[in-house]
Amino acid sequence: MTADTDRTPAPSPFKGMSGRIDARIIRCLNDITGRALFPYQAAIVRIGFSLTFLLYLLREFPNRQELYGSASPWTFDLAQRLIASNGAFSVLMWSDSGWWFEVVYLVAIGASLGLLLGWHTRTMSLLFMVGVLALLNRNVLLGDGGDTLIHLVASYLVLTRCGQVWSLDARRRRRAAEDGSPTGVPTRIVLWTVLGLFLALAQLTGFAELSWGWALFLWGMWLIQGLWFRVERGEHTELRAVMDATANVVHNAALLVIAAQVCILYATAGLYKIQGPRWQDGTAVHYPLHLAYFSPWGPLSRTVDGSAVLVTALTYGTVILQVAFPFTLLNRRVKNVLLPILMAEHASIAVLCGLPFFSMAMVFADAVFLPTSFLRWLGSWVSGTAHRLLERVRGRRTAEA
Repeated sequence: MTADTDRTPAPSPFKGMSGRIDARIIRCLNDITGRALFPYQAAIVRIGFSLTFLLYLLREFPNRQELYGSASPWTFDLAQRLIASNGAFSVLMWSDSGWWFEVVYLVAIGASLGLLLGWHTRTMSLLFMVGVLALLNRNVLLGDGGDTLIHLVASYLVLTRCGQVWSLDARRRRRAAEDGSPTGVPTRIVLWTVLGLFLALAQLTGFAELSWGWALFLWGMWLIQGLWFRVERGEHTELRAVMDATANVVHNAALLVIAAQVCILYATAGLYKIQGPRWQDGTAVHYPLHLAYFSPWGPLSRTVDGSAVLVTALTYGTVILQVAFPFTLLNRRVKNVLLPILMAEHASIAVLCGLPFFSMAMVFADAVFLPTSFLRWLGSWVSGTAHRLLERVRGRRTAEA
């Protein structure tokens, strides 16, 4: 018994494992709170969706009254009844006057352009969301599927720090760090003051019909902007650290929700297709190619439809890609191979079916999964190309002078 009690116990295979797990948890928490993850992916989503909506608004500018204004078949009263029943939000429902519609439409264009350029991104992302909801909820009969995705992503972008790279804000912060000057203080004060005064007057005069939830959200965002500006200009380092960590957590969560939304979209679309008999027998692609609305290029549609093998391959391939995509995220190499194929599929839909804005929205939603190394290379290539073009223009002007 003495020998047994004096025997040295065998080392446990779990010794040290808890320490490694704790270190990983701490490292993960530091990543989530210490920085905004995937800034390039957030930037490409910001640029892509603002560009898509901006081009849509500009294309439909001559038809804006028939689509969303007083000349729309979906009248103001019908829109009011629907919004009263589903609780949607649209500032166009505050008034049916022509001047208010024009103001909202022009603000939506300006916000889309500002978000695209990354100019005062926090404010522009909020105005962009308001513009998207105002127009898309005004007439729910319009749209091709891409509008729903824009609707969702516009709401998520408000919560992201999507202006950290590839933006005028990033350039302004970089220059301010170099020379020590404040970053756009007058413009920020003017924007904050104007938006606060407008919201206050609209509520006090009864012009704005806001539910308590939306009023709390809009005023909360306004107060957060003011608090953030005050903390940046002051010496409250601890409060600044807490706000910065909170913003990082919210950004990372919102970007995760965008990625999950794309996965859900593909999974549900693929699983619903599987249940359809036309997708099961491989002929589903054949039918839209014979609809005038989805065949802007008749000869091209007839050429594609002329090959039964190609139609069958496109039909089955679409289902396989959509169902498989969420699972490919478990393997980076497979994901990086499948992602360009999905983007090429959406580009072909834009050409074959005449759905450019739907395809743009889907391509830029897929971009949230692009590798950071590729996005950095893309940014360098675009910047280098633009620089070379500017040098050529300057050289021609110098030669002409």
